[in-house]
Formats: sequence, structure tokens, C-alpha cells
Amino acid sequence: MARFDVNAARAQRMEALGRTWSFDLDDDTFELPTELTRETAKALRGLDDNDVDGLLALLMGQRQFDRFARHDVTMQDIAAILEAYGKETGLGLGED
Repeated sequence: MARFDVNAARAQRMEALGRTWSFDLDDDTFELPTELTRETAKALRGLDDNDVDGLLALLMGQRQFDRFARHDVTMQDIAAILEAYGKETGLGLGED
């Protein structure tokens, strides 16, 4: 029986997705990771289900989130971002 090679699988995912997933908002571009570390996943579990700012700050990093927060963004905008992010990366954040 063949053994599963985690490094090869990771390399294949990185080749297909890249290290970051980006989206544009007004004249600005933001990046989210295509893979989450165990530490990030643990921090996500500690967030309240309704803590959208906490979720985005954790994924973006505080500096990028501060830049994002200066934009006039609706909850529908954020839902659309998270939906597209989940579809393209398979992470499915913000889903019920």
C-alpha cells in the first residue's frame, strides 16, 4: 500500500491555490491565507460566532485589517467575501 505524502499534497495545493487568496475593495487589495495553521484554527475556535471583525483581523493580520476597516463595508459585502473565499480555498469560513 502506498503511503500518503503530506509534503507532496501540500505542494500540489500551493501550486493550485498559491499561498494567499486576494480580493479587491475600492482601490485596495487584501490577502487571506489559503491554508490555516493549527494555531490559527485554535484562535478561530475561541472567537464568538458573531465576531466578524475578530475573524477578519485574525485572517488578515491587524495591520491589513486596520486598512480594511477604513472602508465602508456592509455585512453583505463581508458575507460575499467569505463565501468566495470558502469556495476557492475549501475553508468554508462564515458558513452555518
